Amino acid sequence: MANSYESMLVFSVTGGDDAVNALVEKFKALIEANGTIESIEEWGKRKLAYPINYETEGYYLLVTFSCEPEFPAELDRIVKITEGVLRSLTIKK
Repeated sequence: MANSYESMLVFSVTGGDDAVNALVEKFKALIEANGTIESIEEWGKRKLAYPINYETEGYYLLVTFSCEPEFPAELDRIVKITEGVLRSLTIKK
């Protein structure tokens, strides 16, 4: 049984546009391989409310998807070991 989830990812912009695009494509492909993407909103580069690792800007990506209940834990694990991800949050809708 698939559940509906929403994930917000904030990427570092210090590596340039190519690094950000690579991260966006990586996570789109990962979620698509393990579930069904309902919508993707690329909010783009925005100022952070407070500095994270001395960075003041981040690239925001909001993904709404359906998947099996085991996948969000795996997604969180991959996010934590990926360079260039400043913050992430996945919630069940």
